[in-house]
Amino acid sequence: MRRLAGSGLRIALVERELVGGECAYWACVPAKTLLRPPDARFAARRIQGLEDPRESWPEVARYRDTMISNLDDTDKAAKMEEAGAEVVRGVGAIAGPGRVNVGERTLEADDIVIATGTETAVPPIDGIDEIEYWTNRELYTMQTLPRDAIVLGGGPVGIESAQMLRRHGSGSALVEEAERLLAREDPAIGDELAPRLSEEGIDVRTGVRATRARAVPGGVELCLDDDTTLEAERLIVATGRKPCTDGLGLDLVGVRTSKDGGIEIDEQCRAAKGVWAVGDVTALQPFTHVAHYQGEIVADTILGRPRRADYRAIPRVVFSDPEVAAVGLTSQEAGEQGIEIACGSVDLQTLARTGMYGTGYRGSATVLADRNARVLVGAYAIGPLASEWIGAVVLAIKARIPLDVLRDTTVQFPTFGESLRYAVDAIDV
Repeated sequence: MRRLAGSGLRIALVERELVGGECAYWACVPAKTLLRPPDARFAARRIQGLEDPRESWPEVARYRDTMISNLDDTDKAAKMEEAGAEVVRGVGAIAGPGRVNVGERTLEADDIVIATGTETAVPPIDGIDEIEYWTNRELYTMQTLPRDAIVLGGGPVGIESAQMLRRHGSGSALVEEAERLLAREDPAIGDELAPRLSEEGIDVRTGVRATRARAVPGGVELCLDDDTTLEAERLIVATGRKPCTDGLGLDLVGVRTSKDGGIEIDEQCRAAKGVWAVGDVTALQPFTHVAHYQGEIVADTILGRPRRADYRAIPRVVFSDPEVAAVGLTSQEAGEQGIEIACGSVDLQTLARTGMYGTGYRGSATVLADRNARVLVGAYAIGPLASEWIGAVVLAIKARIPLDVLRDTTVQFPTFGESLRYAVDAIDV
């Protein structure tokens, strides 16, 4: 948006809720803000000579409210206006080529960019429409912690939510239909993460499906297909997201959607002539950093500097403790593409940095190489600050840096980043 506005083009931003979207108010920002205080408290427990810090939930909640601007987008909207974009409040719908209706007003432009995001996908569980469940919106703006909660969904949002609640003092259960947590990642990740969460007192249930939900005194009961039940004050639905495309008028401009509901786009994020789509509404990779990347591609292409999206090296992170970070292909995806894979792994306990960081830290780093091309195509890591040191592999995959160059590269001591160098050394190629 700013890139286009700064070029001198006339820009209109149509917003039905808050400028900044889901991430800024109900997802990424409040989630990571609420995860940080107990993360620091638990870290202190692992450092010799430190005492367990006291935590005040009211203070935590007040700071969270500051981070999400108290659900007030006045400042963000003003910055958009200052950058040269007119903020138009209301629900927009495409009325035809180059035309968008917002209430009684019709906006006309050469290009339309769709960035409507996603909403919670509620699973078809018997009785769920008859109870008051929470989504990420209610959870991450709550003022009072629930006594206990059942989190439905073992993906990134579900894992972060269950651990956040447990560490702030709520009872927590995590239910995932797949056999492992983070089922779309390499199996080793879920196998290593699940017992860590269980050690903290989270009731982790995998390979079970919720069949019925019903209200009971003091909360909700969830029936599972293994003939067990769970009860808690709150049920939190974190089973995935679905693109917001209803009522947009896509058919009027020839925009198509995929089987998972996302807007189909080409390598320049073009959905049809004069129509573009970016972010989660494309259902490609639902990350804020991908939305930013796609937005830059669209802006540059509109401004006559065409670019093509390259999704080979998009990092994926779960801000749990331990953190989980991955990039590129999983071993299964590589096999499906006919790539002969060679793996290299290292245990974080072999690093000097791990012992210096504190006691009881465990984790690992694994890299996946194309045996024939001799370049990295994927990686995953579990451990402290994995979100930060996975960046070296992001660059290595993006630039197709040869294994020989990576092996000849010096990594500073003592850091967790050394693990990636050792993992490359362990590749039998």
